[in-house]
Amino acid sequence: MIKHRGFPSRLPSSDFQFTIRRPNKAGATPLKARERYADRRHADRLADQAFLEALIEHFGEEPFERGNLDAGRLSWLLGREVMPVGDFDPADYEALLQVNMAKAMVNFPQIFEED
Repeated sequence: MIKHRGFPSRLPSSDFQFTIRRPNKAGATPLKARERYADRRHADRLADQAFLEALIEHFGEEPFERGNLDAGRLSWLLGREVMPVGDFDPADYEALLQVNMAKAMVNFPQIFEED
């Protein structure tokens, strides 16, 4: 399992985890697209935004290996802002993913706003 050095481990001042420390002995937790409902808590939406922003800053539009990125946090973005690349195994730490910048701009415009 690749560890993405320099990637934030969590959302500051919260319990929202972005990375895991070590691989699961039973295998990687499978990724599955989760439905985001309009009534999600504000803190959950902020965690999604911060995680996506970290993905964009760290990887840009280039494909990246899942590695030590948290399966739960990835699953909230999977199929929309984060897309599988090539032959995708949802239970593999070496699975390739890529940020869908067009969807990210539509769903999280605040990330791309100029200051």
